[in-house]
Amino acid sequence: MDEISGSRRRVLRLFAAAPALLAMTHSPASAAPRLTRPIAASGETLPVIGLGTWQSFGVGADTAARAPLREVLRIFAAAGGGMIDSSPMYGSSEAVAGDLIAEAGLRDRLFVATKVWTNGAAEGVRQMEESFRLLRVARMDLMQVHNLADVATHTRTLAGWKAQGRVRYLGVTHYSSYAYAEVERVLRAGNYDFLQINYSLAEREAEDRLLPLALDKGIAVIANRPFSQGAMFRRVRGKPLPPWVAELGIASWAQFFLKWLVGHPAITCAIPATGKPAHMADNLAAGRGTLTDAAMRRRMAAYYDEL
Repeated sequence: MDEISGSRRRVLRLFAAAPALLAMTHSPASAAPRLTRPIAASGETLPVIGLGTWQSFGVGADTAARAPLREVLRIFAAAGGGMIDSSPMYGSSEAVAGDLIAEAGLRDRLFVATKVWTNGAAEGVRQMEESFRLLRVARMDLMQVHNLADVATHTRTLAGWKAQGRVRYLGVTHYSSYAYAEVERVLRAGNYDFLQINYSLAEREAEDRLLPLALDKGIAVIANRPFSQGAMFRRVRGKPLPPWVAELGIASWAQFFLKWLVGHPAITCAIPATGKPAHMADNLAAGRGTLTDAAMRRRMAAYYDEL
């Protein structure tokens, strides 16, 4: 779980003191325009801030542990919804997300994405069918080949499922820069709608070749690990936000990191994972207002680098 900087704690105290802010219905940020980006393959738009489920949703049947996740989803849907991303490798996350989405009747307000992470065509089909069952969907918005595991085999299956209407989009993912050369090879050779890759102020390697390639080929990009697994909060602990980001409506380091990230023209959405309602509201505030332009992103990156 990402650690919280001092500025984020102050924002979260405000959320705790005013439950209406958690619903994103009466805050100044909620009055600003919601930022969306088009999926190049179709023109359909997605909110730039989505929701990851790694670690945070893997709570099994624990009723008490599910309670804050129910509120996270409520806040997410109240703000307009968007992408919720999971994977079979995330323990019970698919099952928990599927249960809570169905319980709240939110399926039509969310873009549900998951992954296949195994070898062999038959085992891939079995695993993906299980994901359909756990997430309680008849049609998956996005199915991704996780970490390029047996990517050619699963891509053939998914191309057929897309033609049949079982999945709307297909993609590939990876979590580490060591695999970027192989990711690039796969993207150049294939026909994918989405790429999910690690990208943040702390991990910018995707800027060199993958993000330009995605723009060139019309591939939507999902940024995972937007806080670099908490390392970025540790770096800024006790340090102030620059006063000039107030003009962007940025009130916490989480918003600073996310606003910088989604300002890149190749990024379709970021998927910070959280199981805490206050964090969800804080993250969503970065998806309102205006996108950061290239000059502002350079200024933000320089400030972060000097800390």
